[in-house]
Amino acid sequence: MARPTPLSGFPEWLPAGRIVEQHVLDTLRRTFELHGFAGIETRAVEPLSELLRKGETSKEVYVLRRLQAEADDAAAVDDNTLGLHFDLTVPFARYVLENAGQLSFPFRRYQIQKVWRGERPQDGRFREFYQADIDVVGAGELPYHVEVELPLVISEALGALPIPPVRILVNNRKVAEGFYRGVGLDDVEAVLRSIDKLDKIGPAKVAALLQEEAGATPDQAAACVALAGISGSDARVAEQVVRLAKQHGAHSDLLDSGLAELVALVEEAAAVAPGVLVADLRIARGLDYYTGSVYETVLVGHEALGSICSGGRYDELASDGANTFPGVGLSIGVSRLVSRLLGEHLVGASRSVPSAVLVAVTSEQTRSASVRAAAALRARGIPVEVAPSAAKFGKQIRHADRRGIPFVWFPGVDGASDEVKDIRSGEQATADASAWEPPSADRWPTVTATEG
Repeated sequence: MARPTPLSGFPEWLPAGRIVEQHVLDTLRRTFELHGFAGIETRAVEPLSELLRKGETSKEVYVLRRLQAEADDAAAVDDNTLGLHFDLTVPFARYVLENAGQLSFPFRRYQIQKVWRGERPQDGRFREFYQADIDVVGAGELPYHVEVELPLVISEALGALPIPPVRILVNNRKVAEGFYRGVGLDDVEAVLRSIDKLDKIGPAKVAALLQEEAGATPDQAAACVALAGISGSDARVAEQVVRLAKQHGAHSDLLDSGLAELVALVEEAAAVAPGVLVADLRIARGLDYYTGSVYETVLVGHEALGSICSGGRYDELASDGANTFPGVGLSIGVSRLVSRLLGEHLVGASRSVPSAVLVAVTSEQTRSASVRAAAALRARGIPVEVAPSAAKFGKQIRHADRRGIPFVWFPGVDGASDEVKDIRSGEQATADASAWEPPSADRWPTVTATEG
């Protein structure tokens, strides 16, 4: 068989990397559950018509077709065509509508699954990757305080990981829409899509894009770019926006409402987690279903990676015409985060296998004694493996050392007591498999920040 060629955009970690990824997933899950979020899982596919219903995503969706399909059918895209979900928000909206009669509102959910996007792979961007979402959805209405609560939950979840500090950047769609309409631009979605590219192409090119795609005049484009340059962590942000709005005659009730919400969010969050949330008027979020607060999260010192968590308020994403379910949600790009942690060696696993103990084998004839010792240790929740062969003890110890296993267990021979050796310190002592405990830090692999 020829050497396989890796597929770009489909990450596969080595065992130590998978331990890091699993630690991230477990930490997020525990934090979400601490805050009362219930876990769900939705199917991997949705009707293509639903996936394409919101935002500019058509070029990202993987379409699902059966290999056995007829040639004519394989090229057809109709109402029955299915696609792999590109995020977890659209499937969640469908899930809420289908199960509304059985859910208790406000419904608090977390969801950790893989998603698929057919985009060009690059640093931190994959075609298959894990996302971890939290949402709170109400029936008919949802109070504003949820827009404050959810980014703080995200801050707590990410803060529980051994990673650099995070900063959550927040804007409010009402501020953006009120300002854009105030300066005479009615195609708000086109303006938002252009502003959303500021970090990628810079202010000058965004100004040109606004004129080309949103029909802005040079003055209108300059005003929008100026608005995007405003940031801060207190009420002075609102003062800057009001001054800019007066300069361009852009005052409106919608703008005032959005500014009040934005300032309240930043100040309330600062009372709980000072410095974590910052108002940043360049945050736009390209998808058009957001209606209130919008968020993006960056690793401090690694801003070039882009946002590792984003989301916002949506009022009509989940609606069946008669009933509307507004919500607030944020999504962590787990694979993007893990790729940076591993690529920059920011964190490390204490070992690459779960095993805390390797039980040595004295001879193949006495292997059953090693198996019994391992079973006794596992019965008390200690991860153990038995040596693959009855090699010399020195070789078995080196095998454990290569795998990062801290302890080697030696079954007693001819009635002698068992002994356990800490191969890091060299200390060895008699031990009973029905009572011995490893140090708590050694029972399972740990993930910690690397030095330097």
